[in-house]
Amino acid sequence: ILQEELADDPFWSHYIPDLGEQEGWSRSVHLAIFLEPFLQYVIEGKKTVESRFSSVRCAPYLRVRPKDIILLKRSGGPISGICTVDAVWSYKLDPESWVEVKRFAAALCATDPSFWADREDASYATLMRIRNVKKLTPLRFKKRDRRGWVVLRDGSGIPNLT
Repeated sequence: ILQEELADDPFWSHYIPDLGEQEGWSRSVHLAIFLEPFLQYVIEGKKTVESRFSSVRCAPYLRVRPKDIILLKRSGGPISGICTVDAVWSYKLDPESWVEVKRFAAALCATDPSFWADREDASYATLMRIRNVKKLTPLRFKKRDRRGWVVLRDGSGIPNLT
């Protein structure tokens, strides 16, 4: 279904091979769960850096790489977009790295102080510059756990432990 959706797009029609192919495909595919308004900001191009914070080491920390694909899913809803990862910054958070992370506030659409207050207990952060965002016709995807990030296909050779 995804290939059909992207077949007429000049970028995506060449970027995604047959997702059934396993050999020689080095890009990972991730599923990112979003709360609003952040998903809409990504789709509109206002949010150009995605972030994930956690108290433990878990995906996407050290699991996402440039050129990977992210499927964008609304919490409790369908997959409604797709994008690529252009650059990644991973942090074990300390006072110095928090300063660096907060430099991305505008690109994260994180200008409300409550955004940072909600994440102040995090120990790890992953920031990803995203590109090639495309809105999709909503695609149903059954996901029952509470993870906000899932590695659907690991192209790095690292075992999928998430």
